Amino acid sequence: MNVKRLIKLLLRFILKPLSFIPAILMMYVIFSFSAQDGTASSNLSYNVSYKAVSIADRALDLELTDAQIARCIRKIHFYVRKTAHFTEYFLLAITIAFPLYVYGIRGIWLIIAGGILCTGYASFDELHQYFVSGRSSSVRDVIIDSCGSFVGIVSVRVFGYIGRKTIFEPLSTR
Repeated sequence: MNVKRLIKLLLRFILKPLSFIPAILMMYVIFSFSAQDGTASSNLSYNVSYKAVSIADRALDLELTDAQIARCIRKIHFYVRKTAHFTEYFLLAITIAFPLYVYGIRGIWLIIAGGILCTGYASFDELHQYFVSGRSSSVRDVIIDSCGSFVGIVSVRVFGYIGRKTIFEPLSTR
């Protein structure tokens, strides 16, 4: 076995497991958000809602009053919170599915493995929230999280397939 091949195998052996680090970091971020008490969590999503309404107000030149801004925030606050759930788990699914894809898990098995990991973590996260002051757990949130995960996993499948067909397959025929 030549040295170049040995180095390539060694790098692959070291780098492949490191591909899970983004998933671990994303799990930490989700856990940190879930560890916030009810007031801190609500304030964070309120601030995001406020920024969204303020940006829309400026961009569309609506000249909303403070009362109108508050009413808009109350209308979108729920959707901002649920979109955050969807987005967190969309990103988690990508960070989990990509390394699984690299390890050769593809097709329905990628959806099953990634789905079990993400939905399991979503369930754990909701259980964790049950014990946090001012927070509650919700089956609806697990469903929203799972939908975000599914979209993330399917995205990895689509981009992986496109990459294989357009980049790597033509290179392998040379």
